[in-house]
Amino acid sequence: MKILKQMHNIKLIISSFMMLALVMSCTNTDDDDIIIIDNEPDFSGTYAQEDQMGRPAVNTVFVSSSSKDMFNVTIPSEQNAAFQTMFQTNLEGLSPAYANPGDENALGLDSAAFTGLLATDVLNVSLDGTTTFYDGTNVLTGRALADDVITVELLLIFGGEDFSENPGLSNDNVDANDKPFLTSFPYLASPW
Repeated sequence: MKILKQMHNIKLIISSFMMLALVMSCTNTDDDDIIIIDNEPDFSGTYAQEDQMGRPAVNTVFVSSSSKDMFNVTIPSEQNAAFQTMFQTNLEGLSPAYANPGDENALGLDSAAFTGLLATDVLNVSLDGTTTFYDGTNVLTGRALADDVITVELLLIFGGEDFSENPGLSNDNVDANDKPFLTSFPYLASPW
């Protein structure tokens, strides 16, 4: 439920930014009262990264509470070395699919290899192939809006070698967006 609430909040933030961009690009058509808004971004000042979530829910589930702030500011190239062991410990404590030595998920990855992949929290993108989180053949080659990312993650965490283990834990039962995606930019459905 917490993950769904976070996903809802992210959708609201994206929708708000899209609406703000639309408002900022509009001008009043009354010649006596023309509004001009400078659309150039202001990059002056000091910025600090506060959160990181390349793959949805990975940070939320596998980073221990006491390590959240450190994980969020660690650059991805250093995350595996710093956090893979924690990810593996948390995965093995969470999922009965990794209860025995040698247990693997449907990708053929044992807990060490799988958490090594997850600990580097980036969203990979294939530049010359299918863009999908998982379609049965392609794995983590990007993310299409309609990809059921949370169910894929649950299957890889709890589903075992053939996705048949722990069926009650392997599906979020949210099979579609609340509104259809658009076929052209901005692709996201309008806010409700």
